[in-house]
Amino acid sequence: MLDRLTGMEVFAKIAAAGSLSGAARAMGLSQTMVTKHLAALEARLGTRLFHRTTRRLTITEAGRRYLESTERLLSDVEAAEAAVAADRVEPRGLLRLNVPLTFGTRQIAPRLAAFTSLYPKVSVELGLSDRFIDLVEEGWDLAIRAGVLRDSSLVARRLAPCRMVVCAAPSYLAAHGTPRLAADLVRHNCLGYTLSEAAGVARWQMGGTPPIDVPVSGNLRASNGDALLAAALAGQGITYQPTFIAADDLRAGRLLPIALDLPPSDLLAVYAVHLPGRMPSAKVRAFIDFIADAFAPEPPWDHGLA
Repeated sequence: MLDRLTGMEVFAKIAAAGSLSGAARAMGLSQTMVTKHLAALEARLGTRLFHRTTRRLTITEAGRRYLESTERLLSDVEAAEAAVAADRVEPRGLLRLNVPLTFGTRQIAPRLAAFTSLYPKVSVELGLSDRFIDLVEEGWDLAIRAGVLRDSSLVARRLAPCRMVVCAAPSYLAAHGTPRLAADLVRHNCLGYTLSEAAGVARWQMGGTPPIDVPVSGNLRASNGDALLAAALAGQGITYQPTFIAADDLRAGRLLPIALDLPPSDLLAVYAVHLPGRMPSAKVRAFIDFIADAFAPEPPWDHGLA
């Protein structure tokens, strides 16, 4: 079956050129193919669009009416294609960006003013959620994810390392002692993150590759890192946090790092992920490059930490 849109383009070219051969040259098609497209279009419409003789070709009344509609439609198609092409070249339009709550609040939101100043034709919708989101079903252009990526078909770019730290408030350590071995954690109140495999409620992953599962337990579990941080600052227990959450309190001495015989997991990173397929739009590429530059060569949250 011949393509309808191509048939309309052929019809418009015939009308403009005044001949089948002229349309064929303009479109780089054979005259036979131009004739087939015109015949298929007339058959589908059930009317003749041109009067044809051996010497000349003239458009019919029905053809003139159809040409007006065809030219409007082809113009709209050309404009739509030009707009999409422009989106590939110039960052513009709405960027729907989904980021984990704490990371987005602390590390992404404060940088959006600089990004939109650089790219004034881009507006940003920032979604903040710690749950795993589906970019396709929920219509997001881009997501930032921290931790070990799940197996998926998404395209990922590593933005920065995501260091982990075991820490607690001085008041907790003064009351309960400082663990020296990872195995000692089983006797402490360990605050668990319900959405993490590395720092969960029943085990914390430590060491190299493969990591070692260290059993833990505690009287608080939460689905948000800031909630666990607040509890740790209040002296409730030991927390196992990314440094992008705990860094300010570590630098201020409100939390103290705990050195164990097993180091924190070194398998984690922060990634930008987007859908596979054709090259991403200019707005997506621009934001990924912008935020990667902001986090290089060392992520700002790790400045001044040992």
